[in-house]
Amino acid sequence: MIHEVNTSWKNKMAFDSQIDNHTIRIDTGGEVGDDSGPSPKKMLLASLAGCTGMDVVSLLKKMRIPFTGLEMDIDADLTDEHPKVYSEIRLIYRIFGKGLDHDKVKKAIDLSQEKYCGVSAMLKKNSPILYSIEYVEDFIRKEIN
Repeated sequence: MIHEVNTSWKNKMAFDSQIDNHTIRIDTGGEVGDDSGPSPKKMLLASLAGCTGMDVVSLLKKMRIPFTGLEMDIDADLTDEHPKVYSEIRLIYRIFGKGLDHDKVKKAIDLSQEKYCGVSAMLKKNSPILYSIEYVEDFIRKEIN
C-alpha cells in the first residue's frame, strides 16, 4: 500500500497538505509564521493520539467494554540541538465509564502500543513512549435551578 500526500507552500511558513479529501494547514508562530495551523512536530503527536486512539476504541468495542469516552494527553521533550527531535514522549489515556475492567483496558492499550499502532512503532525507533491510564467514573449531572 502506498500513502500519498500533496503539500504546497502558501505563504511565510504556511503549507497546505492535501490528504485524501482533507486539507490540513501546517504553520508556525513567532516572527516567521502566522500560527494559522499546528506545527509539523505537534501534528506528529496528534497523529500518534489518533492512531492509538483508533486502536483502543476498536479493541475495547471488540472486548465489549462499555466505555463512554476516551481522551489522550501527550507531551514530549524536544532536544536543544538540530535536528530537534523528541527525546521522550509521555501519553496519558483517560478512559471514561462505570465499572471498567482495568485489566482489559490495559490489554487494549498494550496491544495498540506493542502491536497495532504504526505511528507509535515509528516514533519508538527514536523516542521512548511512556504511557499511563486514568480511569474516570461517569456521573450524572443535575442542573440546579
